[in-house]
Amino acid sequence: MKISLIRIGKLHLKFAQDGYAEYVKRLHHYAKFVDELLVVNSKSIEPTAIKKAESEAILKKLQAGDTVILLDAFGKAYSSEKFAEYLEQMQMKTQHLVFVIGGAYGFDEAIYARANGKLSLSDFTYSHQLVPLIFGEQLYRAFTIIKGEKYHHG
Repeated sequence: MKISLIRIGKLHLKFAQDGYAEYVKRLHHYAKFVDELLVVNSKSIEPTAIKKAESEAILKKLQAGDTVILLDAFGKAYSSEKFAEYLEQMQMKTQHLVFVIGGAYGFDEAIYARANGKLSLSDFTYSHQLVPLIFGEQLYRAFTIIKGEKYHHG
């Protein structure tokens, strides 16, 4: 299974960049992982217009058969073990699982309409600088749980 992470905006915090890069490197041991960074330069300062521009950029990256999961505050929350079970089930259901991190204003309705599901990382709100790092670690942890490796001690 191929897994992609589409994310809006660059990481500016060095420790977040370095940590995310480490988990991307580790993930290649378990799956074909693709990091898709989209930098959307909207001429508007209006949140609705910015979300629309980001939505258009995201939709251009998606294929008809992709299973799209939004990282969204209103998504379903999993424990690490349950996320590993979910990931294992998805490996049997889809060839390309695409997770999407939206911009600072969230997702446009067009993205919600295209999505197959929503995933919440926590009830906390995280900076967009931290979300790739946190998600990368949880994705890596899920694969180690699936493989029965000692990284996860649950």
